[in-house]
Amino acid sequence: MQRWSYLTVVTSQSNSDIAVRITVRREKMPPNVKPKSKITASRKLSLKILLLTKASEELEKETVDRDEEKVRYLGEKMAPLQMSGLPLDELQKLCKQLHRKIDIVDEERYDCEAKVIKNNRDIHELKLKILDLGGKFKKPALRKVRVSADEMMRALLGSKHKGSMDLRANLKSVKSDIKQEKVLTSEVGDWRKNVEAMSGMEGRKKMFDAAGGGGQ
Repeated sequence: MQRWSYLTVVTSQSNSDIAVRITVRREKMPPNVKPKSKITASRKLSLKILLLTKASEELEKETVDRDEEKVRYLGEKMAPLQMSGLPLDELQKLCKQLHRKIDIVDEERYDCEAKVIKNNRDIHELKLKILDLGGKFKKPALRKVRVSADEMMRALLGSKHKGSMDLRANLKSVKSDIKQEKVLTSEVGDWRKNVEAMSGMEGRKKMFDAAGGGGQ
């Protein structure tokens, strides 16, 4: 099986510049064997040090360039004022010009802030769309926790919750009336005996006598 393998990395430092050359060749390698790096640990460390020093130099240069650009821009926009020996009319005109420039700069600042707010809103909406496309949020695994009523109210109300809540005390007590059950069982008795007593001629006579007695 032919695979691509990256070989040695050659570096050279000249005029504070780092040139990195990577040679690539094709060779036959087994599929499950990783290519061994021919760069030693000390060589890797030296390369990292060179890259870090170059990055730090670039950052320092960028900071200096930014400061110089700021000074140049302020020098162009804020020229030194020559107010010595000017009459009152000239001073009033100069103040009006400065106020006019301040208004223009303030309008530009407001426009820039509006653009920044709009861009931030667009970025936020795009992030939400990316989350929707990527399967939204990963739901954490929830654990079952037993919480009493007092702990729940203390978590919701904090220090305002005083005393304890006994929810069982507010429940209605349901008790079985044993005496009533005994009366019902004594009145009903065994239904087989009642059926046998009311069957036949004697039973019909009892029913007739009971009906006649009730009619009298």
